[in-house]
Amino acid sequence: MEAGSWAPRRRPCPPGIVLVALASLLSCPLTPGQAKVYSRCELARVLQDFGLDGFRGYSLADWICLAYFASGFNTGAVDHEADGSTNNGIFQINSRKWCKTLDSSGPNMCHMHCFDLLDPDLKDSVICAMKITQDPQGLGSWETWRHHCQGIDLSDWVDGCDL
Repeated sequence: MEAGSWAPRRRPCPPGIVLVALASLLSCPLTPGQAKVYSRCELARVLQDFGLDGFRGYSLADWICLAYFASGFNTGAVDHEADGSTNNGIFQINSRKWCKTLDSSGPNMCHMHCFDLLDPDLKDSVICAMKITQDPQGLGSWETWRHHCQGIDLSDWVDGCDL
């Protein structure tokens, strides 16, 4: 008996399995850093520094309320929709129209990849959210904001924050 003859023969993976494995790897979010869950006041300070307080007539509290109900202040939040699109980042910006996924060919109105919206520094998320808010619906573009924030006193969202 030859040495090593007891070892099982190696068989190459069928091409279909290789493609499935590769597709799975490529569909993983490629975040430039770790996700971050902001505290309410920390996020208020960051968004104020980006100039969102008063942008297009919306208060800082409007933005904080949106971020809370959209993602729980989590920059790494990704929600998958039935149509195959994803909602991404702290403001849950949808891939159907606003950003590009690795396998999408939508309009990409924010001119960025969806995984850019998962970055804890928020620059890309804020830029894209500002672009979305310039649409006629404003923050009403977010169903979450319409249901939880629109038309109510939001002052509690920034109360106690050192702004």
